[in-house]
Amino acid sequence: MTETYATVADRDRVEGQMPWEDRDRAVTIYDFLSRVAAKHGSRPALTFQITSGPKDHSLTMTWAEVLARVTQAANLLRRMGVGEKDTVAYLLPNSLETAVVLLGGATAGIVNPINPLLEPEQISAILRETKAKVLVTLKSFPKSDIAQKAAEAVKHAPNVKTILEVDLNRYLTAPKSWIVPFVRPKTHFRHHADVYDFNTACDGQPADKLVFADATADRVAAYFHTGGTTGMPKVAQHKYSGMVYNGWLGGTLLFRHTDVMICPLPLFHVFAAYPILMSAIHSGAHVVFPTPAGYRGEGVFDNFWKLVERWQVTFLITVPTAIAALMQRKVDADISSLRTAISGSAPLPVELYNRFKDATGVEICEGYGLTEATCLVSINPVDGLKKVGSVGIPLPYSHVRILRKTEAGFVECAADEVGEICVANPGVFDGSTYTEVDKNHDLFAEERFLRTGDLGRIDPDGYLWITGRAKDLIIRGGHNIDPAEIEEALLSHPSIAFAGAIGQPDAFAGELPCAYVELIKEATITPEELMAHAKRHIHERAAVPKHIEVLDELPKTAVGKIFKPDLRKRAITRVLDAALAEAGVPVQVVAVVEDKKRGLVAQLASSGEVDQEKMAHVLGQFTVPWAWAE
Repeated sequence: MTETYATVADRDRVEGQMPWEDRDRAVTIYDFLSRVAAKHGSRPALTFQITSGPKDHSLTMTWAEVLARVTQAANLLRRMGVGEKDTVAYLLPNSLETAVVLLGGATAGIVNPINPLLEPEQISAILRETKAKVLVTLKSFPKSDIAQKAAEAVKHAPNVKTILEVDLNRYLTAPKSWIVPFVRPKTHFRHHADVYDFNTACDGQPADKLVFADATADRVAAYFHTGGTTGMPKVAQHKYSGMVYNGWLGGTLLFRHTDVMICPLPLFHVFAAYPILMSAIHSGAHVVFPTPAGYRGEGVFDNFWKLVERWQVTFLITVPTAIAALMQRKVDADISSLRTAISGSAPLPVELYNRFKDATGVEICEGYGLTEATCLVSINPVDGLKKVGSVGIPLPYSHVRILRKTEAGFVECAADEVGEICVANPGVFDGSTYTEVDKNHDLFAEERFLRTGDLGRIDPDGYLWITGRAKDLIIRGGHNIDPAEIEEALLSHPSIAFAGAIGQPDAFAGELPCAYVELIKEATITPEELMAHAKRHIHERAAVPKHIEVLDELPKTAVGKIFKPDLRKRAITRVLDAALAEAGVPVQVVAVVEDKKRGLVAQLASSGEVDQEKMAHVLGQFTVPWAWAE
């Protein structure tokens, strides 16, 4: 049974019932899963279909079956020498096995999901950092290079002793399933690890009980790397308490056992792993995972509304880039079961919110979370006022403060005053957020509040707004890109003296990387030559700049650091002017100014008669606020 959650008063009422520590909650993930199996064992828990057709073959596990398989997986891992402080990594797309490994790995030891889109050298660096003993990955499969990446990465991670392979062929039906063995890409192992079939190995283990004693107290049970499509991602530590807290929030405030969530987001990311999977465990809801690649899977967008109808989906789990793609398709199915959509990972443009509501009849609830806090921090209430552009109300037991660091210490900001968003909640591991001790330095305010690196404000109604990022990361469709990686690649060119990389506004991805460079004296180079150099030296395609521009001199601070706010203003002007011109709207950006509440604001002026609705449509595709110049 869910609590009423529509207002700040509802949040305070839920929180005021008792301290978090006094709530009847599971201590471990295995305890958490055992509770849902006891209560909803015969109900559908997880569904996976390898192809996207609305009538295509699928496999569903009940909660009792999930518990049994997780028991077998945990028993297997423990018998392979994985103890509570040992790491089980997985490099997998979505599948039923991925969820089982996440839960079983956290039961036997410490589970470490890794993004399969990373390059082998990044994967091996994470494997070494987490000291993973076991890696669960794909058996070589058509149209996938995950097995090849895993083999290459393990060559440089001597700590990995065992590889367990998941064969996706079991999800296919004849004749496709007959063909796969003949067309599998070859994988030349040339590494030291022993290789076994995951499902065959699990089959030989007891399914009715653990062969070892489950943990009796809270402990670190997961390592999640912080997104990062370039550079070496930092690794955050998650405890049972934070994982259960995320599930308790979803199961108490959002989902019922009769709900169905469609989640085309990857299980290597905290959004799918915690607010979705853990919430399903708490509530007994049903989660549908369409295709291994989720939203990136072949035909998923084209068939999406039919999948909603097939599974009678009540909650759509999404991100702004996916919403933008869905709005390019007609709603061609009965989606009357849909109650709402929950969006995260990047800011949601107002125009996109409106287009989705007009097309589907349901609203999007935008939320905020981060890997370092085991995810959830705030959300716009499903049944209450949604302030579009905000990330909603901080959740029960999430203490959010807006602080400003001074020489004398941290100062609390007033309502609507912008400062750094700092969070204390059961998902924050005080003082030990990252595995590397040095990375925890200066990460906490008053030794308790996690400094998120995001700039924001809390309005007089208690809603949280994000206005910028102190960390300076570029967020492309939810993926973090370190600008330093782009800058270093450009600076390797002998003609470049300075380089500054930022995120430019984009109607689809939220941001795309762009770069500005200053050449050494008397050097000449074309943008085309610069782009070719960038493509050769930036190995992750997502990080290659969309736009590179040569300036006579980059803006710099008094101490010689590149002043990126000026570059952002330049990029905002260029992108918005181009979009307005393409749409035939006689409006130009005359200035971009810093506003205390709204961040960088584009100031506009017109040069003719303006169709206000058309202009609002164009600008509404971006998250950049705007105003008419005085």
